[in-house]
Amino acid sequence: MNVTELLESASLLVPQEVATENDISVEDVWDHLVHDEWQIALNLLEELGDGLPLPLTFWEQLAEAAAQLGLERSRAWCHWRCSEIRNGMIRADLTLRPAAEARRTTPVSGHGVLRPMWNIGNLSPTGSSSVSIARLWVEGMPDLEPGGRATVRLVPLTPAHWTHVRTGQLITMHEDRTVAGTAVVLEVHLPTRSAPTT
Repeated sequence: MNVTELLESASLLVPQEVATENDISVEDVWDHLVHDEWQIALNLLEELGDGLPLPLTFWEQLAEAAAQLGLERSRAWCHWRCSEIRNGMIRADLTLRPAAEARRTTPVSGHGVLRPMWNIGNLSPTGSSSVSIARLWVEGMPDLEPGGRATVRLVPLTPAHWTHVRTGQLITMHEDRTVAGTAVVLEVHLPTRSAPTT
């Protein structure tokens, strides 16, 4: 499918009555598609999708459209949303330790590249702490400086490890044995059935 077909097909998956806080609706998307304003239409569809539990196909079509338009950031975000649907997502308020107190002295990439380990309260068979891996996306920022604080989205590598995680729980981020940051869980959305890992 070409860009127009992908965006038209994705827009059909958004309920007609849905609108964003700014009163953006599917009709606005169609207005931009009529005028071949594909990037604006794509951005509006991303915004509409942020507030809804839309199907995997919606995000796959947006990712393909973004790839065809050469919009790397949008492509990465749409693929990220596909991963959230498959593996679940945990939102958390993360504070990184300052560079003087931690191994990391450079910013954390905000767009899903980093796969840190997380102490979420699991134990190994010997009774010691066990960590679980989750990819990290920083909301609204290209990266997060040491000592910085931001809302992050985590996609678990193994969703079954995260089923006990609850809102308000304190979890710690690790890139080695030391604590790289602490986070308070804000939301937990795990897949309802087993899904392939990313």
